[in-house]
Order: sequence, then C-alpha cells, then structure tokens
Amino acid sequence: MLKEYEVNIRETLEMKVVVEAASREEAEAIAERNWKNGEYILDADNFKGVEFEAKKPHNRGRDGR
Repeated sequence: MLKEYEVNIRETLEMKVVVEAASREEAEAIAERNWKNGEYILDADNFKGVEFEAKKPHNRGRDGR
C-alpha cells in the first residue's frame, strides 16, 4: 500500500555584494535594507543548490480518507 509523504523542497539562492560600513553589523543592515528596497534581485542565475526532505507518512485520518 502506498503512503503519502509531505516533502519540503528548499532552494538556495546566493549573491555576494560589497557595501561600505563601519562594522559587520552595519554592513548586514545596509545589505538587508538594499535587498528589501529591491536593489538586489536574486534569480535562477544565483541558484546554489536544492534539498529535499520527506516527513513521516501523511495521516489521512482514522478511516483512511
């Protein structure tokens, strides 16, 4: 009998940018703000990998439906 599994698919996109800042924390904040403002757009060209993770069989209820 076949079982249903819930499978999580996680894709990873990555882009390196250079920002000027006084500290690492500030650099991260600037990069985050720029990303939120749409200055960095990650797409298929930035693809770095994919992971698949299946969870226990999906329970359809007591009567099997």
